[in-house]
Amino acid sequence: MSGQPIGLQPHGTPETVLPEEDAEFVAAAAAAATAAAAAELVRARPRSLVAWATLGDLAGDDVARYAAYRVGYHRGLDALRANGWRGAGQVRWSHPSNRGFLRCLRGLGDMAAAIGETDEHERIVTFLGLLDPRG
Repeated sequence: MSGQPIGLQPHGTPETVLPEEDAEFVAAAAAAATAAAAAELVRARPRSLVAWATLGDLAGDDVARYAAYRVGYHRGLDALRANGWRGAGQVRWSHPSNRGFLRCLRGLGDMAAAIGETDEHERIVTFLGLLDPRG
């Protein structure tokens, strides 16, 4: 287990904060302008949630975007569990290190809607609301 703290919110809900990714790598992801550039980021760091989110943002069609976001989402769940998350509790956008995961989850929901997976889209919207009620 990582040394990341799991804090309790005033109402007792645990909050998980993922470890920061390398700042230079995050900057490279922010600068990526093509799916090919994003794919190189994934090749360089296949566990990077920022890389998967960037690939999802830049992939050429809804199905490719859905696939990239889904991989990032599942890698994110693994990272959350490795950092103490037990299937409940908050994962807030206000922590920059959580944004790769949340981008993947939001993107997955958007692409689920785009390809007609209405039930999945609705589940993801609900899940996002539980993870970060302040949105």
